[in-house]
Amino acid sequence: MNNDASIRVLLVEDETSLADTIKLNLELEGYHVVVVGDGKKALKTFKSARFNLVILDVMLPEMDGFTVCESIRLDNPDIPVLFLTAKNTSNDRIMGLKMGADDYLTKPFNLEELLLRVSNLIKRGMRQAGVSINNYYFNGFKINFSQMEIITPKGEMVNLTKKENLLLKLLVEKKNEVVSREHILETVWGYDIYPSTRTIDNFIVTFRKYFEPDPGNPKYFQSVRGIGYKFVEN
Repeated sequence: MNNDASIRVLLVEDETSLADTIKLNLELEGYHVVVVGDGKKALKTFKSARFNLVILDVMLPEMDGFTVCESIRLDNPDIPVLFLTAKNTSNDRIMGLKMGADDYLTKPFNLEELLLRVSNLIKRGMRQAGVSINNYYFNGFKINFSQMEIITPKGEMVNLTKKENLLLKLLVEKKNEVVSREHILETVWGYDIYPSTRTIDNFIVTFRKYFEPDPGNPKYFQSVRGIGYKFVEN
């Protein structure tokens, strides 16, 4: 049994009976468990407190588990995420791993297996905490996402706001892919009231000022009319 009550688990599951069963068994192991039943509330809860592990159902009201996981990964690249799902196709497993999940358990599952996976993920997360390298380099620029700053080729430092950091990270992680406005709003702004698409345009203009040799003729941060935006690096 784990006696460290400071280990906190966020359980996101909309089936009340299953959530109650998992919560009880995790608490018997000594974990502090917070349960929420929909995707948007999960993001709000995650951003309001510290957790050591997220257990995440895929089929959720308000926002699906894949989008929740992607948003969590933008905010915290290190926290372990375990998907619980009734879906058992290889495409769903691949999608879960692509969104940043560390493990994947298909319903119905054995509770003892769940507890073992939880224990292993938490131990792995604790070993990796503080060790992750979260930097990106291109064209002489260094972006440090964990410190929310840019180092220019001249060695000057530019501080990023939280939303700038999250949006920049999303675009960089999806390098050379078009990211729709809707996906940006849902993933970066999450549970907040959606801003207008003009807000995203303003962020892109700011990124061009930071990174483009000629902001009026952008090479790296491109708008795709009627769809969204993409970060291009060949």
